[in-house]
Amino acid sequence: MRLGIFLPNWIGDVAMATPAIRALRKHVAGGELIAVMRPYVAEALGGNPWFDGQILYDKKSSAAAELQPPAVRQKLRDARFDAVVLLTNSLRTAWMAYRSGARQRIGMVGNLRTPLLTTRVYAPRKGRRSLTLPPTAGYLQIAYAAGASPEAPTLELFTTPADEQLADAVWKRLRLPSGDRVAVLNTGGAFGAAKDWPAAHFTLLALRLAREQGLHVVLNCGPAERQAVRNIVAEARDERIVSLAEEESLPLGLTKAMIRRARLLVTTDSGPRFFGVAFGVPTVALFGPTSVAYTRTGAAHDVGLSLGLDCQPCMARTCPLGHHRCMKDLSVERVWNAVSVALADARRVRIAA
Repeated sequence: MRLGIFLPNWIGDVAMATPAIRALRKHVAGGELIAVMRPYVAEALGGNPWFDGQILYDKKSSAAAELQPPAVRQKLRDARFDAVVLLTNSLRTAWMAYRSGARQRIGMVGNLRTPLLTTRVYAPRKGRRSLTLPPTAGYLQIAYAAGASPEAPTLELFTTPADEQLADAVWKRLRLPSGDRVAVLNTGGAFGAAKDWPAAHFTLLALRLAREQGLHVVLNCGPAERQAVRNIVAEARDERIVSLAEEESLPLGLTKAMIRRARLLVTTDSGPRFFGVAFGVPTVALFGPTSVAYTRTGAAHDVGLSLGLDCQPCMARTCPLGHHRCMKDLSVERVWNAVSVALADARRVRIAA
């Protein structure tokens, strides 16, 4: 069997799709599993053992010709899929799957894509109301509709030797200690400003981690957050608190390798949160406009903090009420308490092992 799998575009969703990917890999044992995805998704999944091939696409006009729709359509036809599984919700990818010529097209209904599917997956219902599944469960539901056997919902990611070499070099440049004496703080995300926890809060948390837990702290960042983390480091004025802001390149593989080595991750509800979950790192995630329940992973080491205000979750990229209390009022003390519990639990697990 030759199976194509269209992967989600958000990094967090990709991580939450890994149980479904594993299930489909086992389902086509002896056959081929071909991933259809964006280039940055391939980077997030680097080092995985699941795919026999990949087809990359990018709708941006600036993308290379081989990633543009005409070339991708030809690659999809040439792949001669027996079936295609859609872990995406867009009409665009359903149309791409239809144009590939695959006889079977399995995916979730909605967004005008239902007529393009041959096997239609519906959300579970309670009475007359459709239930919203956490993404991990929803992706597994689609995999089961494709014939896969039950699979554990554990998130899983990998690093490559190149990722680890980059992390080795950063570890040396930043003079980080060996062993599990490093915490990573992830302050930003691609979603928008509404997910941001105040920089002053991150500064105070970093200082407490250094002074009370004896940890070195690395501020992770993407290209757009370089100055923000520089400011946090400058305000902290502690040699144990550093950032990735001065790194020439900030690939996802480096972020994965840094988090994999960490003793703790404190993060906004963004892609790197799921790196921590997938690598088994105690992870404290700070929620503002998004829902703890909707993105729950079920992992014991994944802790979500939210004030539960009446206006949450709004799912807006900027606060529609203008006060941003959901993040501003999430106190350093509350986060510190969660961090202390997470570190103590992890310590007990290490001792028991």
